[in-house]
Amino acid sequence: MALHVTAFSFTGVSTSSKASRSSLLSVFPAPRRCTVKAASQYPPSIPRCKIQGRALPSDNGPLEKDESSLVVCFGEMLIDFVPTISGLSLAEAPAFKKAPGGAPANVAVGISRLGGSSAFIGKVGEDEFGYMLAEILKENNVNSDGMRFDPGARTALAFVTLRKDGEREFMFYRNPSADMLLQEDELDLELIRKAKVFHYGSISLITEPCKSAHIAAAKAAKDAGVILSYDPNLRLPLWPSAESAREGILSIWDTADIIKISEEEISFLTQGEDPYDDNVVRKLYHPNLKLLLVTEGPEGCRYYTKDFSGRVKGIKVDAVDTTGAGDAFVAGILSQLASDVSLLQDESKLRDALSFANACGALTVMERGAIPALPTREVVLNALLKSVA
Repeated sequence: MALHVTAFSFTGVSTSSKASRSSLLSVFPAPRRCTVKAASQYPPSIPRCKIQGRALPSDNGPLEKDESSLVVCFGEMLIDFVPTISGLSLAEAPAFKKAPGGAPANVAVGISRLGGSSAFIGKVGEDEFGYMLAEILKENNVNSDGMRFDPGARTALAFVTLRKDGEREFMFYRNPSADMLLQEDELDLELIRKAKVFHYGSISLITEPCKSAHIAAAKAAKDAGVILSYDPNLRLPLWPSAESAREGILSIWDTADIIKISEEEISFLTQGEDPYDDNVVRKLYHPNLKLLLVTEGPEGCRYYTKDFSGRVKGIKVDAVDTTGAGDAFVAGILSQLASDVSLLQDESKLRDALSFANACGALTVMERGAIPALPTREVVLNALLKSVA
């Protein structure tokens, strides 16, 4: 989902030239430091390969993550192959850059890069790509205790076409891939129950046994009082039909506490209604929903709660690749929410958090690939500081 933004509006911090780093730090305080669990052990029969994913920088070794603000992300992790030249078809592209990806994994890494506490639950192949992805989680201080390895299926691959405007089209290799084969009895329920937020998409609902695992994981989280965060992340080519996609996405709609969607997804789910009409958006607001977020590409985002709604614009950038921008946005807002759930009731705090999230998304489109492009907290704060200077 595209999310590079063209303007900036930031409440709670002065927008004059006197805006300072200290004022930003007062709005976005640094998370507490602790010790993070190491990634789960690899089967010794599979050699590990060198990783090129960027790790979260730290002056004092691994960050100790505050588990009271843990965000557990459930779903797919895969390898994106991104053309080195934009504007060409897959057949015309002379070369591809290999980049780790998968929306839930992107969010987990994004939160950790921002200094938060995150974990990933999902399945990859017992192959070189699968262990590469596990190592990337480890190097980015993401808890991977819930990651599983399938000896009979490969890690999923996605070839991504970049149009000249930086937007994407996908071609997936999943027939089936390991992420589709996660079973309910492989879930780390203890990890899920101790989360502050449990985040997921809809791709894990497409086929069994992963669908049943997804539903069981969400139920365990809900029963434990965990906040449920849902980004449908529509990928039509993966579904049997448009109608099955619509039904699948909406089948778990009413259980979520927070939902993030794009304008395109609103049109799809409402079968062509105007995504810019607040009355249309409100049709998607179920009675128990705490926050509905709509990303609008270069226009920023809209937010809806029971008591207030509005729009927050963001930072102007030149888009290179929009892969992972929506995930970076989600990482930005969930990293703030996990530390302070009161922002769901405080519009000023929510707008500040969404400005931070918009900056996360904007910075991500400036590089190719999803996980390699996710920003650190330092980079986001510097971008916000420059935008208000």
